[in-house]
Amino acid sequence: MKLSPQWIRDYVDLAVDDRRLAEDLTNVGISVEGISGAGADTVFEMEIGTNRPDAMNHYGVAREAAAIYGLPLKALEPTLPSAAKAATSNGPDAALKGRSSTNSGRSSINSAPTTTGEAAPFPITVEEPAFCPRFSARVIRNTHIKPSPEKIARRLQLLDQRPISNAVDATNYVLWEIGKPTHVFDADLLEGGQIIVRKARAGETLKTLDGVERKLTTEDLVVCDAKKPVGLAGVMGGYDTMITEKTRNIVIESAWWDPGIVRKMSRRHALHTDASHRFERGADFESTVISCDLVAQMILDSGGGELVGDAVDVISKRMDQAPVILHVSEVRRILGEGLDAGLIYRLLKRLGFELIPEGQRDAQFRVQIPSWRLDVEREIDVIEEIARLHGYDKFPNTLPAYSGAVVELPHAKMDATLRKRALALGYNEALSLTFISHADAERFSSGTQVLELENPLSEEASVMRTSLVPGMLDMLAWNLNRDVAEARLFEMGSVYELSGGERAEPRRACLGATVAAVRASLPVGGVLDVSKGEHAASAEVFRAFKGDVENLLVPFACEIAFDRGAEEYFYPGRSARVRANGVAVGQFGQIHPAVATARKLRQDVFLAEFDLEQLYKVGLRAVKFVPLGRYPAVERDFSFIFSDEVAFEQMQTAVKATSVPELRGLRPVEIFRGGSIAASKYSILLRVKFQSNERTLREDEVAQWSARIVDALTKLGGVQRV
Repeated sequence: MKLSPQWIRDYVDLAVDDRRLAEDLTNVGISVEGISGAGADTVFEMEIGTNRPDAMNHYGVAREAAAIYGLPLKALEPTLPSAAKAATSNGPDAALKGRSSTNSGRSSINSAPTTTGEAAPFPITVEEPAFCPRFSARVIRNTHIKPSPEKIARRLQLLDQRPISNAVDATNYVLWEIGKPTHVFDADLLEGGQIIVRKARAGETLKTLDGVERKLTTEDLVVCDAKKPVGLAGVMGGYDTMITEKTRNIVIESAWWDPGIVRKMSRRHALHTDASHRFERGADFESTVISCDLVAQMILDSGGGELVGDAVDVISKRMDQAPVILHVSEVRRILGEGLDAGLIYRLLKRLGFELIPEGQRDAQFRVQIPSWRLDVEREIDVIEEIARLHGYDKFPNTLPAYSGAVVELPHAKMDATLRKRALALGYNEALSLTFISHADAERFSSGTQVLELENPLSEEASVMRTSLVPGMLDMLAWNLNRDVAEARLFEMGSVYELSGGERAEPRRACLGATVAAVRASLPVGGVLDVSKGEHAASAEVFRAFKGDVENLLVPFACEIAFDRGAEEYFYPGRSARVRANGVAVGQFGQIHPAVATARKLRQDVFLAEFDLEQLYKVGLRAVKFVPLGRYPAVERDFSFIFSDEVAFEQMQTAVKATSVPELRGLRPVEIFRGGSIAASKYSILLRVKFQSNERTLREDEVAQWSARIVDALTKLGGVQRV
């Protein structure tokens, strides 16, 4: 956001230069990120927090500057014909407080939505007082539409605002002056000579100022004339009633719109404007009449004309904020003993807060919150205001008292082990968003009851993540789209789901790698031997990623096995489920081509996701020293034909069941399909290792153990090949 320091100086007489002003504003939380230009063309690049819409304008920043330096803030006093002037109370900001600011001839305050009546210069009816508790307007007749004066146009240009005409520029100028969005209608184009605030009806449309025909829903709040919508409330005005060179009669509108409904309309119509940006965050309820007056003055000064009657001010309900009780003892407890009641009083008064002393034993104040500070609701908020204006640098550095000690979480050691292992394998840690879309939740975690967000940022981030897979795929795609072909990432974090009506946050870990990254880890510089066919080459890449998974799980005290139980979003035949001591703890493999295509991935990718809740139950393997065997090992190979339904894990179980104490290992050496092997079978070469720690093995012992193994594999359904 850009603001002009020269414009700020119109409201407060500052003795400091622009750079000192920028530094001091930043120190109180009104951040100036950069300065450009020089002299009258100097511009501040501001970063205003979303909770401070009151500072998203020049008068608001001037108010902060006046508080910093203890200077008076000049009141805004629009010069209008005497019959239409607003009487103001004494003191700075009186013109914006509005609690004692009234128009002598203004319409009476309404306690319920009503039309202002025939005596009003322009009848206004509010049918939705909950969403529009205040609507103010003024009418100007016989004016002329022309270019704005040079000063107005130049200031708007400094803020990257394009000057349009004196009437439209007046609304933009007031927006950047006091932060209150207003709108001007061509009065002669408002059918029926009235304004109605209501919900849109089914089938209605509105062509907005950007020239887009928008289909309205019954959830939209609109400003209408007697026949049709003429503006999307708080977002953008209508095209058919806009100001043109032919305009002579103008209706100035300034209302207070409910932030929630403006936010929903802005997102529903994908229409973010300067007006919606402020209304979404909460405008000043008491600034509607003064903003009308400021716009009217600018139009009259540049285009001439006459005001018709007084300001129309329809108030359906007031939006006064509840006062806050501030205890001096609480201020001292949080900020220190150096703040007395007098200093607290002076600091808050400089920010526009009204304080009434109360209490006898415990000194306290009843603090009336200014209408422009919707972010201040609690005592701690007021204390923060005291701290930032007093200066954080004035508080001594102290450590908080703590009688306990650092407690390590139960899974901290396993987290650290897993993280170090992943880093050693070449994976970089990354963090993804905790929000995903409904579609991703259904695709990557079917059967899980999701946690929906009440106020999602978008449809693509409408539920809490139920899996780390969508985020990992997005991060890999992000890298591939920026020519990072060999990407290896891992993430550890929580997923969110409903279980038995209660919220659960199980922990997960996820590995992700592009096929180029996996190939790079293969021998001979990642060059695949494709002479055996594409399938064999792909299998080699899959086995390389499987090796990463096995290496990652080595520190855990469990027997790892694999089966074909991976989810459908993995490529069949190039994926597997991981079981630790018989319990499923994860799955891995190549993402299915259909999923990769849908997410526009430029390469095949491999993923592994682990259920840390289950994995951590087995604990870490105890590290112990085992000396190398002093006696030679003996290996025997066994070739068997098995049905496709028989997995290697079953062979391991059968061989272990022989209870040969000298058995040290069993591993597959070669698998073969085709040729003389039936279609539903495969040949596997198994290598068994025997070794004793006490003596050299005899041939007859090895033969006896081998016979027991052959018998066990035969009972499993295998046929030994001779």
